[in-house]
Amino acid sequence: MSPNGSDRSPRRPMRRKLLQALTAGLVLATATGCTYKDFPRLGMPTPTTEEAPRILSLWQGSWAAALAVGVLVWGLILWSAMFHRRSRTKVEVPPQTRYNMPIEALYTVVPLIIVSVLFYFTARDESKLLNLSDKPAHTVNVVGFQWSWGFNYVENVDGSTGDAKTDENLDAIPNKFKEDFPANAGGVYDVGTPGTRNPQTNNPGPTLWLPKGEKVRFVLTSRDVIHSFWVVPFLMKMDVIPGHTNAFEVTPSKEGTFLGKCAELCGVDHSRMLFNVKVVSPERYRQHLQELAEKGQTGYIPAGIEQTEHEKNRETNIL
Repeated sequence: MSPNGSDRSPRRPMRRKLLQALTAGLVLATATGCTYKDFPRLGMPTPTTEEAPRILSLWQGSWAAALAVGVLVWGLILWSAMFHRRSRTKVEVPPQTRYNMPIEALYTVVPLIIVSVLFYFTARDESKLLNLSDKPAHTVNVVGFQWSWGFNYVENVDGSTGDAKTDENLDAIPNKFKEDFPANAGGVYDVGTPGTRNPQTNNPGPTLWLPKGEKVRFVLTSRDVIHSFWVVPFLMKMDVIPGHTNAFEVTPSKEGTFLGKCAELCGVDHSRMLFNVKVVSPERYRQHLQELAEKGQTGYIPAGIEQTEHEKNRETNIL
């Protein structure tokens, strides 16, 4: 009993106030109507596509959740150290708490809730980011190989004849992607080596040109081992797998030249698998394709290893 004869411990009001303060801080951190622009990027580059802010927002939300949990844990540690110290209570061994079902249920349920919320937002955003439109404005077949990159622009370009849907160099691409190719698209290509340089920036690697404000589908194929296609300010990367074709879409929203790299350890010269992405106006983009045709870079380079039987069966089942 306390000195005034009451059974209430004098520490309970302080404990209640501390709990209320931590709860209020958690609510302020998570329940505000802020957008991704209201928070720091936390190491992420400035987004340069219409889809990238969704990734940045997920990244910021994960940090906010981690910070809220960290503040709660740090607060409880400091509270325990301050209000249960020996010099304050004069007790050699304080009362021990065992088999407290509410507390045990709390520290079991709360982590499950946190993981479930993170899983929900991750699955929601992944579904949006990997959704493919019926007819993208442009399609680029990105070919990874040791030790550089090739780009097949699946477009109708004056001076280039052929059909991407039947071109044997694109046999590695499944029919479900070819159905969205433009009719009679002769196409043009560009291919690099580790020694290739961008003529404007002198950055290493070949340069992939993209139009601003128009949706582009990347169809990713490999000739040898697993690579990973990563344009840094797109905040998006995807594996380039031999015998399996991946695809995703972006809409560039900012003109400029940006860095890209292979994000999968693919061998001895992995660090040299660099490339550039140059986002320009749609008019300049079409002019560049015409320039490639005039250089004689018409048609397509080999896309890579064809779908394995397992993957062909999976694609058939999906269709």
